[in-house]
Amino acid sequence: MFLCTGNSARSQMAEGLARSLLGGTWEVYSAGLDPKGVHPLAVRAMEEIGIDIRAQSSKPIDPALLDQMDLIVTLCDDAAERCPVTPPHVRRLHWSLPDPAAVEGTGEQRLAAFRRVRDELLRRIRQALLPPGRPGLAPGVGDGGEEE
Repeated sequence: MFLCTGNSARSQMAEGLARSLLGGTWEVYSAGLDPKGVHPLAVRAMEEIGIDIRAQSSKPIDPALLDQMDLIVTLCDDAAERCPVTPPHVRRLHWSLPDPAAVEGTGEQRLAAFRRVRDELLRRIRQALLPPGRPGLAPGVGDGGEEE
C-alpha cells in the first residue's frame, strides 16, 4: 500500500506503476490521510507512459486494511509521521518525495514536476519491489528521472 497526504498524486502514480510492473503478483493499493481526488496532471503524466489511472479514486486510510498489508510505503513525511500504528508483520518503507501538486508555475512546469515524481517512483519501485531479472516497463519508459 502506498500512502501520502492527499492520495491525489504521488500515491496514485505509485499505485498505477506498481500495478503495471507487478501485474498479478501483488495486490496494490493507495490511500491518503486527507483524500482530495486524483489530480488531472497525475493522470496525464501516467498516460504519457501508457498507464491509465483514470479509474482509480482517492481513498482514506483504512486501519483494518493496513493490518492485512505485507508492505506499506509512505511517500511523504506527513504520512510517515501520521500513519496509524501497524502490526509488526507489516514491513514499512519511507520514500520522501516532493508533492508535485504544490508546484506553481506554467502548465508545462507543473507537468514537469509530476513527470519527475513519476520517474522517481518508477526507479524506486523497480529497485525495491521488482524481483531480480523481471522486466519492468518497456526500455526507456520513465528513465528520464533524476538520479540520486
